[in-house]
Amino acid sequence: MLFKILISTLSLIELKLTSILKLKIRKKKLTEGKPNWYPMWKELGLDIEKHDLLMGALPQIYKKIYIDAQQNRPEGMGFFEFVVSDIHGIRVSELKKAKEKGKKVISTFCLYVPEEIIVALDAICIGLCGGTDFSNFASEALLPTNTCALIKSSLGFGLGNICPYFESSDLIVGETTCDGKKKCWEILSKHKPVYVLETPQCKDRPQSRVHFISELKALIIKLEEITGNKLSVDNLKAAMEKIKKKRTQIKRVYNTRKTDYVPISGKDALLVSQVAFYDDPDRQIQMVGQLADELEQRVKEGIGVTEKGAKRILVSGTPMAIPNWKIHHLVETKGAVIVAEETCTGTRYFESDYEIIGESLDELIQAIADRYLEINCACFTPNEGRKEDILRQVKEYKVDGVILYTLSFCQPYDIEAIGLEKELKKSGIPVISINTDYSSDDDGQLNTRIEAFLEML
Repeated sequence: MLFKILISTLSLIELKLTSILKLKIRKKKLTEGKPNWYPMWKELGLDIEKHDLLMGALPQIYKKIYIDAQQNRPEGMGFFEFVVSDIHGIRVSELKKAKEKGKKVISTFCLYVPEEIIVALDAICIGLCGGTDFSNFASEALLPTNTCALIKSSLGFGLGNICPYFESSDLIVGETTCDGKKKCWEILSKHKPVYVLETPQCKDRPQSRVHFISELKALIIKLEEITGNKLSVDNLKAAMEKIKKKRTQIKRVYNTRKTDYVPISGKDALLVSQVAFYDDPDRQIQMVGQLADELEQRVKEGIGVTEKGAKRILVSGTPMAIPNWKIHHLVETKGAVIVAEETCTGTRYFESDYEIIGESLDELIQAIADRYLEINCACFTPNEGRKEDILRQVKEYKVDGVILYTLSFCQPYDIEAIGLEKELKKSGIPVISINTDYSSDDDGQLNTRIEAFLEML
């Protein structure tokens, strides 16, 4: 009996020592070649143990999906690879330094919160959407099981003390684009400062435009209060010009994907769009611009990431936040290439535009409101514009097949997918609907379905 107790005790000690050793190795990998961010993370109040687990897993996932599974990548992707490799480091330190100088960090979850207004008030705009189920430990007791993965993940990052962007935020701006998010803001507001922008439901009605403009003006008042700055014609025009330039560079990247020799993989293009939601706009203009230059040169030289004739896929549906690269990886490891995303982390981000004209704030705010109301999201009714966008993009990007991608329990996109599938089939366009979440539990099933779909094209 004593011998059994001794063996059991030694096993526990060995297990504990192994855990400590693994944690030390993980910390070494996290800090190797980079500044030591632990003091900053501790100052922000992060749960270091859980944060280490998250940061230990992300490089492995990225290596498997982006490095091991791809060849002939553009050199310009090195910048975006660097950003992901230090995703909670350098950019967070920039926010910290900016806050020390009096700047405010305003965080958002949706395209319908105009970043131009935030930038014009000399604040920093950060996107907070979660793309992994790792953070669900902090939200699962607060939400029904049939809540979409993005809401579970985002709320979990907000409450789990594992996201330095949440902890750096002076104000979180939510919006009313779905019922789940509306309730999420109520929960989050008990822990963080939250302001909710009301977005219209029937955006084509004249009174909806009037209401949205009034909501933007109310948001401006709140942001002026938070930042201590005043919106003016000059600073708003300058911000509009800056964000317009950023979107233009991303559009240039997407335009190269319309060519026969696709010069960039769907995974890499998706990463470019994802990073745009939280990186510095001026740096994005420069680095995405350099990448676009390289891609345009690749097009001239006929350099592609796949063989000519590879099946070209359009993904349409719910947004994909870092590190949600699941569908792109499953598709592109089978020899096909994703050439466009009709999503909020894709073409919806840059396609609608405005002219920067007008000599009054009212005129500029109206232009901003009109630009955002042109974005066709499933949160609106009716939403015929999205079908038109998909049909147009199928032609522009020379698409062979469409994947209607929906996060589980996202009812607006789930319902729209049924009607869109019928419309696409009626137009002779091959289509498959995929309903999934952030886990890998259904990878086997999805592999089989996607492989069969590609073989059919």
